[in-house]
Amino acid sequence: MTEKTIKLGHGSGGSLTRALIEETLLRYFDSPLLAGLPDSAKVQLQGVPAAFTTDTYVVDPLFFPGGDIGKLAVYGTVNDLAVVGAIPRFISCALIIEEGLPQSDLRTILSSMRQAADHAGTEVVTGDTKVVPRGKADSIFINTAGIGAFRPESALPDAEMKAGDVVLVSGPIGDHGAAVLSAREGLNLDSAILSDCAPVTEVAQAILAGARRTSFLRDVTRGGLVTILNEAVGGAPLGLLLREQDIPVRPGVRSICELLGLDPFYLACEGRVAAVIDAESAPIVVEAVRRTPAGQDATIIGEATAEYAGEIVIETAFGTHRLVQMLSGEQLPRIC
Repeated sequence: MTEKTIKLGHGSGGSLTRALIEETLLRYFDSPLLAGLPDSAKVQLQGVPAAFTTDTYVVDPLFFPGGDIGKLAVYGTVNDLAVVGAIPRFISCALIIEEGLPQSDLRTILSSMRQAADHAGTEVVTGDTKVVPRGKADSIFINTAGIGAFRPESALPDAEMKAGDVVLVSGPIGDHGAAVLSAREGLNLDSAILSDCAPVTEVAQAILAGARRTSFLRDVTRGGLVTILNEAVGGAPLGLLLREQDIPVRPGVRSICELLGLDPFYLACEGRVAAVIDAESAPIVVEAVRRTPAGQDATIIGEATAEYAGEIVIETAFGTHRLVQMLSGEQLPRIC
């Protein structure tokens, strides 16, 4: 990493984030549990397997169509546990509050966290609160940690990817990024865009239970769909060919992207997963995912191929092919 200072792009979830983690952070934290950089670490507590994760939320604005920073903090933590095959159980909540935050906003955020935790079947069991002077933060930041349990019979997303495996996405992409952007910029749109912020535990369990092989399972967050899929094939002998016409994007999200020159494939979600599974199981898995509240629009969008080893290629509506790499900068800062 050649940069001498930290940039906003280092928090994008893209290539700069990856470089910061691999070239700097891992020099100081070299635990084997960090190998592969999973969303949650798989740990042993006196011989009992568990999943452990942590995250920090700095979204701007605090309130956006379809959610707020409190709801986002709970579901983001729950989802990081879910995509490694765990059932979320306990969450911590640490608050960094800037002097001057209205008490009414704090109560709204905490109420939202409680409702989200109840909905996700988990509970907040510990936390911490700090207050800093005006100008030393931005309203409120939330740090969470989560612990999840593995069911004895649960399958895990650890199979080897094979040519012909298919790529599944659990619903339309980019809703969260577009919702936050519309609130931040005060855009008056003809059609309302709501964040997809939701728990994906049922979606993840449906995929793992229905597929014979699951080689990749990840919630689509910072960096968007193609960034997290690039993580799936980085350094692998296979790549992924995606069909643009099959990737679900709502018209309102497309409109925002066209207006502002953004690519919806790089916009964040907060209630979607992408998975690579065996083709034979695909019809059963898609049907099962569509029966879950967060996966009603699940669809297959591509397949694994040796033709594009280690790369993600999109077949456009015109039949041409374009290479899509990890997000290299910061398309939309402070999205979560």
